[in-house]
Amino acid sequence: MNSLQIWLAIIGGLVLAGVIGHGAWQTRRAAGRARPTSAPAGTASDTAPLPPPDASDSGPGTVPMALEPSFGPEPASTRPTVFDALPREPAAVREPEMHAIAPAPAVAPVAPIEQRLSEVPAALAHAPRRHSSPARIDALIDAIVPIGLDAPLSAEQVLAQVPPTRRAGSKPFLIEGRHAETGQWEPLAAPARYSALQAGVQQVNRGGAINEIEYSEFVQKIQACADALGGEALFPDMLEVVAQARALDHIAVNHDAQLAMRLQARRGSWPLSWVQQHAARHGFVDGPTPGRLVLPGRTEGAPPVLELCLDAQAALADDPGQVWVDQMSLIFDVPQTPRQDQPFNAWCAAGQALAISLDAEVTDDSGQRLHAESFAMIREDLDGLYDKLEEFGLPAGAPATRRLFS
Repeated sequence: MNSLQIWLAIIGGLVLAGVIGHGAWQTRRAAGRARPTSAPAGTASDTAPLPPPDASDSGPGTVPMALEPSFGPEPASTRPTVFDALPREPAAVREPEMHAIAPAPAVAPVAPIEQRLSEVPAALAHAPRRHSSPARIDALIDAIVPIGLDAPLSAEQVLAQVPPTRRAGSKPFLIEGRHAETGQWEPLAAPARYSALQAGVQQVNRGGAINEIEYSEFVQKIQACADALGGEALFPDMLEVVAQARALDHIAVNHDAQLAMRLQARRGSWPLSWVQQHAARHGFVDGPTPGRLVLPGRTEGAPPVLELCLDAQAALADDPGQVWVDQMSLIFDVPQTPRQDQPFNAWCAAGQALAISLDAEVTDDSGQRLHAESFAMIREDLDGLYDKLEEFGLPAGAPATRRLFS
């Protein structure tokens, strides 16, 4: 080891000793400051501590004691205040206040379906059914052809010569005979005898006005019948018939109405058999075509008051319980039912009853929801339509009106 290393070791030892000594000195100094000074025995520290001097008690020779600030609780002041001189009342014990809690508004319970259905107007009640008379020729809607006979003929003789299909294109026609004894026009029926005949072709229906081709077909069939019976037919001019038919068709188009409400399922779909059961409960029966249930009118043989239209493909299924539908339409054909039978009430009542039973939303064809105000407006327009039809001599439900709007 050379001398440089020896001197470096000596210097390092001195520095280490100095650091240790300085640390010991700092420790003793801090302990001396923290040690409390005890008062000598018999001094005032053995008794209760003196209260801090008050500035008001300091006389000429007294020196106020200086108090150092601290974070301890502030000593209570012994100086009287102006509030100490006021008469004090015992503190009143405050009772807890009781506030009445307003009850929550009661939610009106939903009436059961049976009760809601019982509130539906009784417009669907079935009245005694009337018997309808067969269709008759009417000058308002028919082009009439008189057929003269040389001698009275029996109904059997006439029926043997009439055309098997009494249609000319899309226009039906009728043949009547004048009873030889009563002189009244009536439909052909045995065993009556007729002194004259007449045929009438319908000029207008919902398919439009009669055209020249249809009228020519009618003329050919009636002429052949008259020739076979030895009679003479007098046909009105074709141009006059066609012009009159177009004028009547204009009236019919502007005064025709079919009301429809759509019943849309609120939740999912309905089994077809379930819909059929509920419809039957409200008076509907199977119609002439699949997917159509009808509410019969009060007259035998008359058109139905209402039609409930379902999916025709679903109605053709072998098992209706496995087929589901989510909407249907309830249709009211205005000109087909007499006004006095209140078919509009039946339409509203049937829609309401089915909507309650099936939990359905009631809308129009465009999907707009129908409200009570909507039905009131429809009723007002419907009354005006009824009045107009009566002015034309075609009241709703009349035989001629039914044929015109067929």
